[in-house]
Amino acid sequence: MKPEHLMKEVRVQDAVGLRLGHDLTRIVPGEFKGRAFRKGHTIAQEDIPLLLDIGKEHIYILDVPEGWVHEEDAAIRMARATAGDYIETTEPSEGKVSLKSTILGLAKIDETFVHLANEIEHVVFSTIVNDAVVQPGKALAAARVVPLVVEEATVARFETTAQQHRYRTNGAPIVAVKPFRRLKAGIVTTGGEVFTGRIDDKFGPVLRDKLAALGSEVVEQRFSPDDTDSIVEHIRHYQASGVDLILVTGGMSVDPDDRTPGAIKKAGADIVSYGTPMLPGSMMLFGYLPGGTPIFGLPGAVIYEPFTSFDVLLPRVCAGERIERSDIVRLGYGGLIK
Repeated sequence: MKPEHLMKEVRVQDAVGLRLGHDLTRIVPGEFKGRAFRKGHTIAQEDIPLLLDIGKEHIYILDVPEGWVHEEDAAIRMARATAGDYIETTEPSEGKVSLKSTILGLAKIDETFVHLANEIEHVVFSTIVNDAVVQPGKALAAARVVPLVVEEATVARFETTAQQHRYRTNGAPIVAVKPFRRLKAGIVTTGGEVFTGRIDDKFGPVLRDKLAALGSEVVEQRFSPDDTDSIVEHIRHYQASGVDLILVTGGMSVDPDDRTPGAIKKAGADIVSYGTPMLPGSMMLFGYLPGGTPIFGLPGAVIYEPFTSFDVLLPRVCAGERIERSDIVRLGYGGLIK
């Protein structure tokens, strides 16, 4: 249906409850020039004096026929059908409604639904990638339709697709944010050169900043020579103290004197993966200690590179998600960062 077929001239006094068919500009000489009313605005009784003040005795309104939906109403309904926890929806703007985070957390986007939604003709449903870290006010998704008006059946199909997808996934969110837990982390920094003070530690400041950015903190940092028993002792100290996360830094290469992977295993960790198909950060180790405490073995890339495999997995750990081998395997696709 063409937009010009929806326009109808109406006296201002008779326009209450109807949608404006175009933007209206207000000019106050020397003071203001800009939009007084936007296209799609629903005329209210209190709007009439201003409309008359700007010289509008007649206006063009949108006459949407039965069985059709205006683009803004369609976008509102689509956003409501997909919004999950910690999501707020914006007012329509140029036919689009955005779904924004209300908290710092982890974006949870159902990629399968996004593809299903965009198979519906005239639907546009765009999102950020799953598991991205989002700040309050960050847009996770935007919904709109292409034409000015769309058939009711199109919007209903989108809503039904969302409902059916939730049913198939046992109520999993389509667009939501998962809050971060406030974790207390312990660091074991290995390496004789740091232990003896020959060089300054670089890991501590970097890790403190990365954890703080997610709402967590480092409660203690211990230093160890490249000695398996010493590293194990420090790991067990943190286990006994009840930290939520243990980070063991350095000694992650294949050199014979790099003892970190063996020490983590000797401490009783169930190793999910030693080696990650992502560059940089391919030598990272991840596992769980008895009792479920997550433990990382971090390579030197974490110090020198702004984004590594550690930055992918740490937010998920902070959000309370359990990392499986399959999660590591999937990092290879798109994992060539540098």
